Amino acid sequence: MIRTGNDLLSALDSILAPYAVKHSSSKGRVHEEADHNLRSPFQLDRDRIIHSKAFRRLKAKTQVLSPSTGDHFRDRLTHTLEVAQISRSLARNLSLNEDLAEAIALAHDLGHTPFGHAGEEALNTALQNYNLAFEHNEQSKRIVEHLENTYPEHPGLNLTFETLEGLQKHSTPYDQSNQSFVSATIEAQVVNKADEIAYNNHDIDDGIRSGILKIQDLEKLSIWPDLNINPCKFRMRYISEIMKSMLTDLIEQTLANISTMHIRSLGDVYSCDRTIVEFSDSMKLKAKELREFLYEYFYYSEVVSKQNEEQKRILTELFNYLVENPDSLPEDEFTKDDEVAIIAKDYISGMTDDFARLKYKEHAVS
Repeated sequence: MIRTGNDLLSALDSILAPYAVKHSSSKGRVHEEADHNLRSPFQLDRDRIIHSKAFRRLKAKTQVLSPSTGDHFRDRLTHTLEVAQISRSLARNLSLNEDLAEAIALAHDLGHTPFGHAGEEALNTALQNYNLAFEHNEQSKRIVEHLENTYPEHPGLNLTFETLEGLQKHSTPYDQSNQSFVSATIEAQVVNKADEIAYNNHDIDDGIRSGILKIQDLEKLSIWPDLNINPCKFRMRYISEIMKSMLTDLIEQTLANISTMHIRSLGDVYSCDRTIVEFSDSMKLKAKELREFLYEYFYYSEVVSKQNEEQKRILTELFNYLVENPDSLPEDEFTKDDEVAIIAKDYISGMTDDFARLKYKEHAVS
């Protein structure tokens, strides 16, 4: 028997906790449209995100190390897929809406620039001369609302309000860390922590693989497991254990928070003035120690810093050229009412690493 319509939504909702976002009671979309008979609203969001141009371009954008430096380093797409996988696992264990969590996770980095956070910093600095700023979470939301022209009758992907809210309230120790996004759905909070868990762990792997991080230094961390097997040969086993400990701690502490905060409905989630999805105090200290280690020995290493400075220079010079030569901007691709600096920002942030280098050589150094 094929489940369709309300029967499908009821079946999906039957396994969710009272405080989860229900498939059958989404707040809807900016532009009303008929429900899909074979997919829930959040499954439809997920599919629209995966089929977007912005999602495909993530495969050629830097995470930390440029994809051109090695086949096995994470790019922005593999990072996104790892966040989505962790988000689904957390949502399942907490009886949350897996499809909503997955949709938010898959879209959370759509607005990222080429060259990772170096590109984001360069573009943000360049825009300050025009009283503007760049933040990739805001850009992700802008892409799905305005820049992906899927429908002739309206701009954007027309995602649900819940998915858009998850993008707006995406926050990790690196992303919008000065913001406090309480009253977000638990699904959105799960994606925030899944992002943190993903990059902390895959950056250990990329750091070791690149030769920048040393096993003997990692062994000094309190989160490093004692497995009594060769850490050089079986480093992924060590990383798997770190992820397992972080996930287990997060689930247990979140369930304890749900109990002590008396979260019994989605309304309770929205009215709660504290973050619900959190590590325990002991795991927070371990995660902080790991994060500080990665900053000192990996993100601020000579190799990565040299790469970042070169990438910042390319994006800064390319932005300045495009603003000064608006005829070089593509036609019929961006909102005509926007000022040139915003069009250049949208254009550059959507570029892959290689395309940014190509346009730099074509324009900025010609």
